[in-house]
Amino acid sequence: MSPLDINLADLIARLDEELPEAGDLAHISEARLRAQTLSDLGDQLIDHYVSKAKRSGASWTEIGDAIGVSKQAAQQRHAPGPFERFTETNRHGIVLAQEAARTRKHESIGTAHLLLGLLGESQGLAYEVLTAQAGTEQRVRDAVAEVLPPAGAKAPRGHIAFAEESKEAIEQARNASAELGHDRVGTEHMLLGLIRVEGSTAAGILRDLGFTPDGLREAVAARGER
Repeated sequence: MSPLDINLADLIARLDEELPEAGDLAHISEARLRAQTLSDLGDQLIDHYVSKAKRSGASWTEIGDAIGVSKQAAQQRHAPGPFERFTETNRHGIVLAQEAARTRKHESIGTAHLLLGLLGESQGLAYEVLTAQAGTEQRVRDAVAEVLPPAGAKAPRGHIAFAEESKEAIEQARNASAELGHDRVGTEHMLLGLIRVEGSTAAGILRDLGFTPDGLREAVAARGER
């Protein structure tokens, strides 16, 4: 840890200062938790630059060499899961999108369903941005209802797949988070991802409501990460 402005003496002094009355065993327990936090932060730091390198075109072999492990080890450890960096609010929005598709008996989760999922998460930053621009939640819902396909004949069972444009929107959400320097992928990044997929249903809805990619990015950046 020598490249960082931190050392073992500092860590010990801070723990002792914060828990002056604790015994040695309590200090051990707390030290273990802090060690895990440091380890997790280290993994996230590496993951951040691995993602950046992948977007720049680096191969897993090159990344493995930079880390000092094999290509396979680098890929297994640092290849992200589909929603690994998503906030709980954003993950719940995905669940709501799936339920929106299921309720309407649609065979796949489209970008319009993802937009409905964001509207269902009133604590998310996307909801705040959407309603601030559109005026009311109902106005956005009405705009979505106008372009949703008719209900299907039979509700799908089990897992409902994402439409191709939705997969692209999810990837664009990850990119938006990284570009803003944020550690997590929140509902606000999903909103940015949706408008970035040109020609998608959600992008058309958002543009009709007066949103633009640049305007949305500015609104998200001004409000910070959530």
